[in-house]
Amino acid sequence: MNILSLNFERSWRGGERQTVFNAIGLIQKGFDVHLVCRSGSALEKKAIENNIKVYPLTSTLSVLFFLIRNGRKFDILHAQGSKILTYCILSKPFHNAKIIFTRRINFRPKGRLTRLKYRLCDRIVAISSSVKNIVAEFSSRNDVEIISDVVVEKPIHPNAIEERLKKVNPHQKKIIGTIAALTSEKNPLDNIEVVRLLQQKRDDFIFLHFGEGKMKDEMIRLIDQYNLKDTYFLMGFVENVNDYLAAMDVFIMTSSNEGLCSSVLDAFIYKVPVVSTHAGGLQDLINENRGITCEINKPMMIVEGIDTIMNNPLLAKEQTERAYEYVIRQHSIEHISERYAILIKSLIKNEMTS
Repeated sequence: MNILSLNFERSWRGGERQTVFNAIGLIQKGFDVHLVCRSGSALEKKAIENNIKVYPLTSTLSVLFFLIRNGRKFDILHAQGSKILTYCILSKPFHNAKIIFTRRINFRPKGRLTRLKYRLCDRIVAISSSVKNIVAEFSSRNDVEIISDVVVEKPIHPNAIEERLKKVNPHQKKIIGTIAALTSEKNPLDNIEVVRLLQQKRDDFIFLHFGEGKMKDEMIRLIDQYNLKDTYFLMGFVENVNDYLAAMDVFIMTSSNEGLCSSVLDAFIYKVPVVSTHAGGLQDLINENRGITCEINKPMMIVEGIDTIMNNPLLAKEQTERAYEYVIRQHSIEHISERYAILIKSLIKNEMTS
């Protein structure tokens, strides 16, 4: 069975990582998987490194032409982005492949054309219950399926980060941190407020923030204003960020909107305690006492959660063990790939019997 996955993002973020995991998992299950992606992107590089067959294209219009010319070679088109979905739908008279759309974001869609596009999909996958509810209500579909994200435990190399950690943490204080883009839906200014408030309670920590984004200059100004430059460190984009994640004592998320948040899954697999808002799909993850959950835009609740974790190592251990067991069971590449394989086979079976 031939599957064409399509993701045309320039960046390397959670969705692109999941595209690679999805392809790897389905290949392991015997599917012939190809990937359309942007030429020169990080996704192209990662796909090639993992021996995924890649069609690197230069523009979204070239994707449409590619599907018109070559789409008939594939049984399934798996669109991993709304714009790409448009081209899969427009070219369907030429390829007649089944179209699966995985929606990762938690914002409500807009417009009649988007609603029509969603209805013309053969199946929509949502990565969390929050995303499913939004899509189902918008599209009036009752067959939206939840298939979540993969997390893979990779070897940690503490020696690789030792020197950089010494520079920001010479006194070997506790490390609190986050991995989040510096964009509005992540509420990065709330992170700074959390650190300012927490510093009034204790001074035994530093804060590491990994990520890039358009709010960087605003954050630098606020860090200077609060005189936090020796406590709050903007670390930027780091290739092997899990080395740092595994060294954290507490991981936090202050997001106001999340489809799911694969960084929290990473924290789970490295047994780092999590304090997070319940925004969107985060509720699915932090549920059942796998972390401490807080209201959105309530920095003091995050502060209290951090303080509770740092003062109660037994509680931290109980939550991290529970989170680890959950993520190994529900978010392995084997489990998620099997869910997609069942979905794909059902679509093809229905096609053959109709």
